[in-house]
Amino acid sequence: MAKVTLFKQDGSNAGEIELNDAIFGIEPNQSVVVDAVIMQRASQRQGTHAVKNRSAVRGGGRKPWRQKGTGRARQGSIRSPQWVGGGTVFGPTPRSYSYKLPKKMRRLAIRSALSQKVIDNEFVVVDQLEATKTKEFKAILSNLDLNRKVLLVLEDNNEAVFRAARNIPNVKVIDQGNVNVLDVVNYDKVLITQAALATVEEALA
Repeated sequence: MAKVTLFKQDGSNAGEIELNDAIFGIEPNQSVVVDAVIMQRASQRQGTHAVKNRSAVRGGGRKPWRQKGTGRARQGSIRSPQWVGGGTVFGPTPRSYSYKLPKKMRRLAIRSALSQKVIDNEFVVVDQLEATKTKEFKAILSNLDLNRKVLLVLEDNNEAVFRAARNIPNVKVIDQGNVNVLDVVNYDKVLITQAALATVEEALA
């Protein structure tokens, strides 16, 4: 089984911890990871874009000139698409960009992303985290030599550390039930508590 060092929050070594090979020891499937990232990013799009078609543009109620006899092309409205200020044809309308991948692909993607972090030595496990102030948590990051973008995964009831870490730049805090491919890929290091790790393994096994 894959093993990683278990740290204490002061940076000292607390031994080793075994990881579930079915989650953290597979050969990463980069193609599925890319598909999952694209899906998540598409789902985050607001889709509130809109244009006015010829029925929504103000004005144009009167025929600009008579049909025949002027020598000009026939026109029915100054708000037709070919006029400046006219309506837009086939423009974007509000819609949802979200879609879903098959469940097996989604689970393979998160396993692949986590396995890649383990391979790259960017997966850090601590026995527990205790901090009530941002200054204290910054000291923990310094002790663990985490000076880049960090994804912090906490157990559900660790509210104090959540509040202490959420205002630090380049640190994102999520609970154990919200581990996702986009965040794992987007952050340089994954910092997870031993309790949260057990829950993640149980959910993905």
